[in-house]
Amino acid sequence: MNLHEYQAKALLKRFQVPVQEGIPADNSEAAVDAFKKLRMETGTKWAVIKAQIHAGGRGKGRIAGTEQRGVAIAKNAEEVKTIAGNLIGGTLVTVQTGVSGKKVNKVLVAQDVYYPGPSPVKEFYLSILLDRSRGQHVLIYSTEGGMDIEEVASHNPERIFREWVYPGSALKPFQARKIAFNLGLQGEANRHMVKFVISLYDAYSSLDCALIEINPLFKTADDRILAVDCKMRLDDNALFRHPDLADLRDITEEDPAEVEAGKYNLNFVKLDGNVGCMVNGAGLAMATMDMIKLSGGEPATFLDVGGTANAQTVEAGFRIILKDPKVKAILINIFGGIVRCDRVAQGVIDAYRSIGDIRIPIIVRLQGTNAEAAKELIEKSGLKVQSAILLSEAAALVNQAVA
Repeated sequence: MNLHEYQAKALLKRFQVPVQEGIPADNSEAAVDAFKKLRMETGTKWAVIKAQIHAGGRGKGRIAGTEQRGVAIAKNAEEVKTIAGNLIGGTLVTVQTGVSGKKVNKVLVAQDVYYPGPSPVKEFYLSILLDRSRGQHVLIYSTEGGMDIEEVASHNPERIFREWVYPGSALKPFQARKIAFNLGLQGEANRHMVKFVISLYDAYSSLDCALIEINPLFKTADDRILAVDCKMRLDDNALFRHPDLADLRDITEEDPAEVEAGKYNLNFVKLDGNVGCMVNGAGLAMATMDMIKLSGGEPATFLDVGGTANAQTVEAGFRIILKDPKVKAILINIFGGIVRCDRVAQGVIDAYRSIGDIRIPIIVRLQGTNAEAAKELIEKSGLKVQSAILLSEAAALVNQAVA
């Protein structure tokens, strides 16, 4: 589950991680009020107005049809109102959103931290995530933070450092000191960085995060270390331990089809192909998608109905798949172990009749418990549903459908 920047920063503050202070606003008047309050509390003269969407590249992105960038400096209340008004309700297009962009429903009015002082300011990069190849959490960091970190990783990989931590173990002080040293920090800045990194890893571990990315990780002119931006992704499988965090979910930022699938406990991923795929079991789904490709098609969905498929979940799956105009055929591939094939077949028939006129081919391959009875049910239903028992039969029918 992805969080907005303002939500992520609020969670970091629970763990004493210093952040750039800010206040979210959902209209231009609220943004002006946030600026005035922020100026009183922090003494900031200017404000940074940041569009709140689940995508990176906001600083270089623009509101569709305008020159308004997703992150902008406002020097007074009038500029705050203008920039917030340009952002809220607009569609922000970045390198990560694609040409369709994302609608901006909120902005974060944040303090200016780039003021001059006794030492130069500096931007770093730091992220924490799971390195699956090693089975360890890894801190990835660089002296080159900011908007062009991808270019650094591509052209100057020697400037990217890594520090691994075993799951269940805290980040050791010597590791935090090593990170501060590799970032070239000394004195107060070094000590603040050590404390920052230890607190950040504590937040990552305690919140069951899948990812925390701080870019830029900022050294102020008076040698404080702050999270100026924060991208945070929570592990959905651990949300049962954090019921309060589940309330932070913003479904307006998610694919509507995935949101609908979640209501029926369907595991759904939208793909770019032309054959809708409905199965029970992740392994069977992978094999089915391979079969679709070998048959000349391209998978349009990964939709796993699980081991308790019934008429309701099958109908929901149908409706989700049919919303994609690129789908030319639907392949239902069910192995009847826990679930009986005849029950799934009846679910397909009921769903077909409930939805009405379905104009694309539907291929149903049922194997396992009561597979023969299931095939007979489908064939006697009188509906335009093609049944198969062997995978090769299903493959041939898919090939005909997309040819």
